[in-house]
Amino acid sequence: MKVLIVGCGRIGARLAAEMDDAGHDVTIIDTNAAAFTRLGEAFGGDAIIGDGIDVDTLRRAGIENVDAFCSLTQGDNRNIMAAQIAQHVFKVPRVVCRIADPIRDEVYRKLGLKTYCPTITGATQVLNALQDGAP
Repeated sequence: MKVLIVGCGRIGARLAAEMDDAGHDVTIIDTNAAAFTRLGEAFGGDAIIGDGIDVDTLRRAGIENVDAFCSLTQGDNRNIMAAQIAQHVFKVPRVVCRIADPIRDEVYRKLGLKTYCPTITGATQVLNALQDGAP
């Protein structure tokens, strides 16, 4: 699978490294070159400095030929915008977007975005750990 990831924070870097280890063709974009150190020396994909909502940067990263797109920055607005560009402008078949705000998550799910909400996921895991005694 050819995947493009926007955001080389903890989640983006981990996803990129795991997908690269599994043999996928991975490109990751971040505005901060220092973020790419999270990928480790074994990372065989491409790392591009740029803005994930900039159409020229996305084209340079090969968005027109990807199978999947993930926007995983710390900013909900940036992630939503990048995901909508990938989905509606470039017609990427699989798009996933990180949205920390549970209210926004619900709204954008209803509008057809596939979202990941760490706030909901984290609260659910803690609740399960409290109730079941296991994470």
